[in-house]
Amino acid sequence: MGRRKLKIQRLEDMKARQAKYSKRKKGILKKAKELSILCDVEIVLLLSSPSGKPTLFVGQDPNGLYCILQKVSNMPFVEREERRAYTLEMLKKFYVNWESKFDPLSLPPNNNVDTLKLYEDQLQELKDKLTKKSKILRDWKYPENVEDLNQIKFMEDHLIASLNGLRNRKNQLAMEQQSKERYLEGTENLEI
Repeated sequence: MGRRKLKIQRLEDMKARQAKYSKRKKGILKKAKELSILCDVEIVLLLSSPSGKPTLFVGQDPNGLYCILQKVSNMPFVEREERRAYTLEMLKKFYVNWESKFDPLSLPPNNNVDTLKLYEDQLQELKDKLTKKSKILRDWKYPENVEDLNQIKFMEDHLIASLNGLRNRKNQLAMEQQSKERYLEGTENLEI
């Protein structure tokens, strides 16, 4: 028995929907992993199951999510909007050739005023978090100022990251010094 073309539409039976989601999720995660390896690209895939359970796939780099979010947040607003428009156009072309009721143009329009307000709110939230974290780091000298275990964990993570940065820099300087010494020894040997 061969494969038959499946008409793409919402499955009404919850069990069938969950089973189909589970099988297809495995397939799309496999494809994402293969694409990440073959093309050496950063991939982040966020799925939400019919029961509402989220699945997050990050490619080869464990910091991939952070890197991608960093790139998007550093991207100028105009370029983000151009990419969004391009993606909607591609979806429109894709669904025109497919038997589906989904219309990408039915997505809510991106109102620049609303988007700007959203970005301002997010920026303010991040500034508040940064202020709070900075205060925790300033007060690390005074253990009596620590209010909970999360603050201690944050300080510990910060210290570990700082130590790792210092170790890396020390190793880098040592390697540079060794290579300079080898170079100087090589030039001295040539002169003799």
